[in-house]
Amino acid sequence: MLWQLFFVFLKIGCISFGGGYAIIALIQREVVGAGWMEGQQFQELVALAGMAPGSIATNTATLIGYSQMGIPGAAMATIGIILPSLLIVILFASIFLRLQGNSWVRASFYGLRPIITGLIMYAAIHFAAGGTNRSLLNWSTLGMVIICAGCLLAVLKFKIHPFAVILLSAVAGIVLF
Repeated sequence: MLWQLFFVFLKIGCISFGGGYAIIALIQREVVGAGWMEGQQFQELVALAGMAPGSIATNTATLIGYSQMGIPGAAMATIGIILPSLLIVILFASIFLRLQGNSWVRASFYGLRPIITGLIMYAAIHFAAGGTNRSLLNWSTLGMVIICAGCLLAVLKFKIHPFAVILLSAVAGIVLF
């Protein structure tokens, strides 16, 4: 059973893309199909995994392994789901270390900076809008912009520790909203 847990989650780790939430359905299909648990039990387990820090897919695998075979099952399921990603990261890191001095590689990473910045800004604006079609020009948005500008000023100009800035932002959000 330990090796079965390992190989099921190794397969899931190899073919899963899109983050933890994207592969929950695949995990459910494998786990319920193998008869390890019922659908309702799986949903409760995913809810519990979502409350824990870390990747929901890894947490789900760990909890499934634990429910089936205790601590050894949790270890095998966790290793199975993270091993493919770990090996890919090690492979890319070794390649990058060999190529980091290459001018083409440096130029490529330099060119990716504005793209990544734009994607992060898009995500932040989309998150700020709450995923609705309402106008971004309102008092709520103004409050968020003021908090954001204050955070930027606190970190860059006054060198306040980021943790303190996060706490102060939370307080400002409570007061404003």
